[in-house]
Amino acid sequence: MSELRVRFAPSPTGYLHIGGARTALFNYLVACKEQGTFVLRIEDTDVARSTQESVDAILQAMEWLGLSCDEGPFYQSDRFELYREKVEQLLREGKAYRCYCTPEELEAKRNAALKAGIKPKYDGTCRDRTDQPADKPFVVRFRCPREGVTSFDDRIKGTISFQNTELDDLIIQRTDGTPTYNFVVVIDDATMGMTLIIRGDDHVNNTPRQIQLYRALGYPVPEFAHVPMILGADKARLSKRHGATSVMAYKEMGYLPEAMVNYLVRLGWSYGDQEIFSMEELIEKFTLANVGKSAGVFNPEKLLWLNAHYIKTGDPQRLGALLADYLRAEGIDPAGGPDLPAVVATLQERSRTLVEMAQGAAFYFRNELDFDESAVAKFLTADKRPVFEAVIRHLETCDGFTEEEIGKAFAGVMSETGLKLGKIGPAVRVALTGGTVSPGIYEVIAALGKKESLRRLHNVLPMLHE
Repeated sequence: MSELRVRFAPSPTGYLHIGGARTALFNYLVACKEQGTFVLRIEDTDVARSTQESVDAILQAMEWLGLSCDEGPFYQSDRFELYREKVEQLLREGKAYRCYCTPEELEAKRNAALKAGIKPKYDGTCRDRTDQPADKPFVVRFRCPREGVTSFDDRIKGTISFQNTELDDLIIQRTDGTPTYNFVVVIDDATMGMTLIIRGDDHVNNTPRQIQLYRALGYPVPEFAHVPMILGADKARLSKRHGATSVMAYKEMGYLPEAMVNYLVRLGWSYGDQEIFSMEELIEKFTLANVGKSAGVFNPEKLLWLNAHYIKTGDPQRLGALLADYLRAEGIDPAGGPDLPAVVATLQERSRTLVEMAQGAAFYFRNELDFDESAVAKFLTADKRPVFEAVIRHLETCDGFTEEEIGKAFAGVMSETGLKLGKIGPAVRVALTGGTVSPGIYEVIAALGKKESLRRLHNVLPMLHE
């Protein structure tokens, strides 16, 4: 194991967002590549909005994506006593102070600054206050240095500098005694030994404040790598109007985790012209040096293309096991039906998602087919009776019931009737599937099996009409 320690630290106030999943993935890949430690920390200090349901959703999404952590999950809510101790330490050392300004006073200061064309920030009214009124509520503010520059070398963006005069005295504890995000994240990352912080670049402006807190608390400052945002096609921040933003919503829509992982990593990272990566390849090839500085644009069509690739090249045994749940979601019980891997093999070329595959596979599992009336009118006509009787007869004597043997049986039917497959196949397809669209007729018959195929062919004989 190396000394590298990275973390993913989501807030359990909702589902795992696409952007959060990519951040988790980048941390996971760096840890795996460098044989470091990947830590999961749940940032649940927002007691009002944090829920166990959201925690479970985050853990399920990470498990689905295959992002296993080496340590955790840890919960910030278990560490409130430590945060209180650190607030008291900063107060004791004169590095923080109590601020008694009311919300109304702060709003008036803000409005006055805006009117004067000055950046609105706390003016330090209570910074050197010595009295401590017992009956007045207060927040605790960090005493930010007023001179100099705070800089850091970002592993993705390069050197970033902030004038300390631009930074105000950050609130580190609210009036109700709860600590704030920028304070607790520093304590957690320091006490958990994080050496590299990989997170979204919406945190860039938090970083100088956090660096100052590291120094004030006597902690070593870790490295930082800020990953560009993910935008919609309109270049606005990714939101529900661009489509689903929840990782698990894509699972429900029939996407495979390997497609999502492959797509997410390519949103901001590249390796030559290669598009398709296994997890093993990603661990081998991923580096922060190849993460771009500009925002990634979410393209649902590209994700769908990748998913279709992984379905087409997937193991039918595994896909069959996954397909069962999607069939049940369509109200279809796969138990007692055809062999699921055999069904998958007939649909892999034409299915982009497992939902599409389940819809395409429905006819395999229905005891009573839902016939397309126009297809029945066109193809199940009285003149097809000799054709069906010949097909039934040749299939009954078919040995092995492989696609090859079924093909030989149909060759016998064509020889006997003098008809080409184009005149036989459509009617047989309607009889077996209920419609005119399906995988190849030999594939369908092989997947249905001899007994079920013959049952369906016999069942349409009474339907043949003038």
